[in-house]
Amino acid sequence: MPAAPLPEPAPATEACPGCGAVLAPVDGDVAAHPGASPSCTRLFDVTLRGPREEASADAGAVATARLADAAYDAQHPVAAEPARLSAALAQLGTALGAAAPTRPSGPPSAWTTTIADVAADLDVIDLDVLVDSWARAVFADWAAAGAPERDTDRLGNDAPSTFGG
Repeated sequence: MPAAPLPEPAPATEACPGCGAVLAPVDGDVAAHPGASPSCTRLFDVTLRGPREEASADAGAVATARLADAAYDAQHPVAAEPARLSAALAQLGTALGAAAPTRPSGPPSAWTTTIADVAADLDVIDLDVLVDSWARAVFADWAAAGAPERDTDRLGNDAPSTFGG
């Protein structure tokens, strides 16, 4: 009698469709943030648990959580929810003292920093510093994705492209 086929092993990792972070998959039913994988959503929730719990007594914790929410929403866009992305970019711009970037037709092709990077550095850098740096990186990634093509002149200075893109 032939042996029953073995079930397919679970993947060792999964890539988040929003930010591209490669994480171990989570077990069980985990409600994913729109545009994110369940493992990325879980990492975000766990990483921001402290500021959310402290929010009722600490204005700094509220600011950190709001900035993280905006960075996460901007990094996990959903085509069917353009207002969520617009609101996130506007909130990042306000928090960082800049105008929201011109939104390109799609998200950046790569992200400088993700929630996985924030979580990885928690043991050596304060969360509020990490969230601020992450938010700035997400904002800059969107700004670069929406910026016109640029060239450098012969001295290596950034100059507008003369080649029409």
